[in-house]
Amino acid sequence: MAAVTLTNVVKRFGTFEVVHGANIAIADGEFVVFVGPSGCGKSTLLRMIAGLEDISGGEIAIGGKLVNDVEAADRGIAMVFQSYALYPHMTVEQNLSFGLRMNGNPKADTDRRVKRAAGILCIEELMQRRPKQLSGGQRQRVAIGRAIVREPQVFLFDEPLSNLDAELRVQMRVEISRLHKELGVTMIYVTHDQTEAMTLADRIVVLKAGNVEQIGAPLDLYDDPANRFVAGFIGSPKMNFLKANVVEQDQRSVTVELANHGGAKLKKPLCEALPAVGTEVVLGVRPEHFFEVGEGDCDIPVKADVAEHLGSVSYVYANAGAEELVVEREAARQRASGDHFTVSIKAERSLLFDKTGARIR
Repeated sequence: MAAVTLTNVVKRFGTFEVVHGANIAIADGEFVVFVGPSGCGKSTLLRMIAGLEDISGGEIAIGGKLVNDVEAADRGIAMVFQSYALYPHMTVEQNLSFGLRMNGNPKADTDRRVKRAAGILCIEELMQRRPKQLSGGQRQRVAIGRAIVREPQVFLFDEPLSNLDAELRVQMRVEISRLHKELGVTMIYVTHDQTEAMTLADRIVVLKAGNVEQIGAPLDLYDDPANRFVAGFIGSPKMNFLKANVVEQDQRSVTVELANHGGAKLKKPLCEALPAVGTEVVLGVRPEHFFEVGEGDCDIPVKADVAEHLGSVSYVYANAGAEELVVEREAARQRASGDHFTVSIKAERSLLFDKTGARIR
């Protein structure tokens, strides 16, 4: 096991900089997920940790050892990719043992490692099958097993579940989480799927356009996002954003008027420097933080466009003047397309952002 530290890590392709001074400290045995939209630099960061990409600036350390100039094979890492990359002519057992055999590892130790990996992943009965005889989930288990037999200090996962269907993705998320608890090894996992990030991670690194936007525990990012991007990216459905203007101010709060909702006002307590009267701001409200009339501090009339009833939860995609809202609540089960109803917002369950997207606290 080993800690991984990135200090002012930069990556350039020619003159184009794709990672801008990333600083990330991953503790020994921690499960950290890099998440963000396509092109944000998360896979590039992972490949630099793995030694598959040279870094253009900064330092990467694994287990306290600087590895900037260390070859990938000597970094004590194992990587699982989106593609299974199994040898089709080999059995599962041969696929698992191949790397060790090529490195001249003693046969007894190789057999021990393969047997251990097969037991951890519950694939003992598959050992004599070839990849074409396996399901997608079974192939991914073998790919993970091939990493386990190396007994690495750090596991790196690059969107390993992207090729699986929805049911298998859920199953494999559970398997990977269980694997981390059993092995206790440092794991770094890249995905664009925030559901995977929320369910797997000890901590999440949210990336945007090569910048680290925020690092924290999943529920900390959900409840206390640093900016509008994090607030909108973490959570499904995403947070609602309503345009507003500051119309009143005192020492401890501001009152905002929602721009597209008939003069509806909300008084929001704040701790930091208060925005001046006339400042344009954005009010953020999660779908589950809309309440019944009389339960909140500000009421908004809306019209239902689409109602999604998913059993345990229902979402109403509603038109609220010039803005679209997603509403989650128990009463939504009775809503249908075209219904008019009113929702209420509590000041304490809403967030405020300035025009740049920075959080106003």
